[in-house]
Amino acid sequence: MTIELAGLYKHLHANPELAYAERETAALAAKHARELGYEVTEGVGGTGVVALLRNGPGPVVLLRADMDALPVHEETGLGYASTRPGLMHACGHDMHVTWLLGALEELAEHAPGWNGTVMAVFQPAEENGGGAQAMVDDGLFERFPMPSVALGQHLVNLPAGTVGYRAGNFMAASDAVRVKLFGRGGHGSRPETTVDPVVMAAATVLRLQTIVAREIGPLDTAVVTVGSMHAGSAANIIAPDAELLLSVRSFNPAVREAVLASIERIVKAEALASGAPVEPQIVREGGYPVLHNDSAATAKTVAALGRALGTRNVIERQPVMGSEDFGNFGRAAGVPSCFWFVGGCDPQAFAAAAVTGRLDIDIPSNHSPHFAPVLEPTLRTGVDTMVAAARAWLADGNPAS
Repeated sequence: MTIELAGLYKHLHANPELAYAERETAALAAKHARELGYEVTEGVGGTGVVALLRNGPGPVVLLRADMDALPVHEETGLGYASTRPGLMHACGHDMHVTWLLGALEELAEHAPGWNGTVMAVFQPAEENGGGAQAMVDDGLFERFPMPSVALGQHLVNLPAGTVGYRAGNFMAASDAVRVKLFGRGGHGSRPETTVDPVVMAAATVLRLQTIVAREIGPLDTAVVTVGSMHAGSAANIIAPDAELLLSVRSFNPAVREAVLASIERIVKAEALASGAPVEPQIVREGGYPVLHNDSAATAKTVAALGRALGTRNVIERQPVMGSEDFGNFGRAAGVPSCFWFVGGCDPQAFAAAAVTGRLDIDIPSNHSPHFAPVLEPTLRTGVDTMVAAARAWLADGNPAS
């Protein structure tokens, strides 16, 4: 293999870039893809990259990897830890890029064994929910071949060497909501002359927790998280306003709209109860649709993954409340899609934590400052799964090389 995957992964991990700023990552992906003989277009949807390998008539298979990192300060202690304070690849997108480039090399090397077109999509800005749609809006399916299927995978804290999948709804819809509460600021010694937005915000946060507990049926699923609450600048100043950032997760469109409507009602009611001089601002700032895996496409893809890894290592999972914008590709193109998880955790550490009931404590999850996959067999597994999935759709009756 021309690309030294471990070195490439370590470089990407040490040099994370936030959404729409993935210029170095995109340039590196483009460079390697060109060297492998792919037709490369950069700057799609901002910093996105599309690489095509046309190999005669046949299906067009879209393979996706996201590139952006997170505003997290790394605490792994790795020798190749992030060199950029406050930035970290805490969700495995560095591994996704490495996997896809490794798969592109293997597919190019074994091109005599398949027909069709490989369409590799290196996507920006998955973490803020806008990158996939940005590529679609920039003409992804007008400027490039229309795919027959969209395939993607994600690193998670399952045992390395294993895959998790699910047909149907796999990952939840997500909505980001920004709330600004307006009070009347003043001196901390004279609260009676003010309308305190901190108290207003605190009451709002507590009341928001009743949405899932008291307004959503027990057989439905939803999550309302207040991820950020900010107000004030000093102990003796009552601030004029406060800001809340919310994350809402759901699977059912009716539940989704009910939760969002309840948020608006509660925020306005708490502001009114507090005597706010101005109505609060409530702004939806984008999000992700439900990630739905086509049943037939999942069956075909999972069968290929089972042949590559052994069926005992390909495990059906429950739906998860995490979210992904990968589904925008299949939805926009009107083609089936399949998305699966690839484990990156040391199998022995995972097994020990499972025995003691400490998985959520001892095994760092995605977005943790301690998230650090083992290099092998994680690297090899992710390349093998992407190649196997692609070949299942590209083969079109041709014998494997």
